[in-house]
Amino acid sequence: MNIYVSNLSFNVEDQDLQEFFTPYGVVTSAKVITDRESGRSRGFGFVEMSDDAAAKKAIAELNEASIDGRTIKVTEAKPKEDRPSGGGGFRGGNSGGGYGNNRNRY
Repeated sequence: MNIYVSNLSFNVEDQDLQEFFTPYGVVTSAKVITDRESGRSRGFGFVEMSDDAAAKKAIAELNEASIDGRTIKVTEAKPKEDRPSGGGGFRGGNSGGGYGNNRNRY
């Protein structure tokens, strides 16, 4: 099961996150999400546990727990939604302009 952990202290690292969940069962991965440019923690992360029963117990007991002076939120992670690919932005309307654009003016 994939678990979402939010409101983490910016001092929490992957190893710390893994240690929070290890008493509940085997942690297959623990990752604090960092800012791409600064490398600083973004205050949330994900933990994967192979045993769903252990994961549910960890969620129940760690949600609203105080870690490093912050009350964390622990929930089951929702599947990542497919986002439309490509550049984005709205292009539409009158894309003309300049000389010769007003053909049927008279």
